Amino acid sequence: MVMPLEILLIVAAAYLLGSIPTGYLLVRLFRHQDIRAVGSGNIGATNVMRTGSKGLGAATFLLDMLKGCAAVGLGALMGSFLLPAEPLRSTEAVAALCAVLGHMFPVWLRFRGGKGVATGFGVFLVAAPWAALAAITVFALVLLLSRYVSLASIIGAASFPAFAWFLVHGNKPAFYVAVQAAVALLIVVKHHQNIRRLLTGTESRLGAGKTA
Repeated sequence: MVMPLEILLIVAAAYLLGSIPTGYLLVRLFRHQDIRAVGSGNIGATNVMRTGSKGLGAATFLLDMLKGCAAVGLGALMGSFLLPAEPLRSTEAVAALCAVLGHMFPVWLRFRGGKGVATGFGVFLVAAPWAALAAITVFALVLLLSRYVSLASIIGAASFPAFAWFLVHGNKPAFYVAVQAAVALLIVVKHHQNIRRLLTGTESRLGAGKTA
């Protein structure tokens, strides 16, 4: 089946917003380094902190989150004009999925991007705010107790679909629900190396500065 032009426009806009490699750009601009040559080579906030700047790490998380918010907001706006008969949550879900995919597989960096935690939080902060806040609370608690950023990310992401099921009210189109599960699964799968290290006891804790 051919995808309608209206959907393709939303897909392209959300993907391009999500694909902005904020961690890579910030480290290039302020540290004159290639973040892909630091630590794990990941472009996300945790690895950015390994350049020696917690401020850049925080800025990366914030900007990655905001681009996710912006992608879903733009997708909803475009959907209301281009696809007025479609449920708003369906067009938000299209934008959410494509923004996270853009972050994970950015065309600008040969499709080698981040793990989607901050951008995933951003997209659902707009599309399912209470569930997103509940999941980030789980993330914070696991991080506080374990000091494993990867474990906190995995459990936080995995908890999100359950929170969304109970905390999102009103019409929940099947695609909207499916995207919540898909994004959570993508984030967990992107942490496959971390999962391996967690199982073997070689994963580094926050502040130890090794792999992320």
